[in-house]
Amino acid sequence: MDQENRPDVGLPDVHSGTHSHPDVTGGWLRPAVFGAMDGLVSNFALIMGVAGGTAASDRSPLVLAGLVGLAAGAFSMAAGEYTSVASQSELARAEVDVERREIALNGPAEEDELARRFMGRGVEEDVARQVARQIHDDPEIAVRVHAREELGIDTDDLPSPVLAAGSSFLAFAIGALLPLLPFLLGASALWPSVTVALLALFVCGAVVTRVTTRPWWFGGLRQLVIGVAAAGVTYLLGTAFGGSA
Repeated sequence: MDQENRPDVGLPDVHSGTHSHPDVTGGWLRPAVFGAMDGLVSNFALIMGVAGGTAASDRSPLVLAGLVGLAAGAFSMAAGEYTSVASQSELARAEVDVERREIALNGPAEEDELARRFMGRGVEEDVARQVARQIHDDPEIAVRVHAREELGIDTDDLPSPVLAAGSSFLAFAIGALLPLLPFLLGASALWPSVTVALLALFVCGAVVTRVTTRPWWFGGLRQLVIGVAAAGVTYLLGTAFGGSA
């Protein structure tokens, strides 16, 4: 074939064979980073609030507050994530069971519905009905296809509540540990904790931009401003109420 008439001329090399796209949903990176960021911001703000209301010579309240904040926040995140994902999975399974009964009781009508969905996406009627008929030859395949088409559910890939809870607990705990770590290592001044927290805020914000279109420095600065604002407010509250206690 003449070079200039080839249909693939001018296309990127990646399209000359099997190619892949990045995970535009964020995959594991987004929930992991956001979980760590949540722990970092909340515990940094908590520590700063306690620091504003206690004597600079006694840092033991900061360690206690940081440890309690880490444990309470991590367990709360895990419990909330477990309940949320478990409820979502239970609802999904219930809806799949409804679809399974409909296919068993009204197979021809469900087959016609599936064919019309394919036709609505531009597939020719004859082809759409042939594909729908072949899918309905196996009831379980039909259930999976209907669940994906109608409910957006992949019956083979429902989220695990235990995995979601465990990963949320771990991510939050790591984030919450960072501003506390300097005190656990023997620091008595506040600035090491603040420095670690600020660096971690910037890094987390920059990492999140891997699944967005923003430049890394924008994401880092944005998260830095948010974290500083939260810590600043709690520090002022701690100074106001702790000093008057």
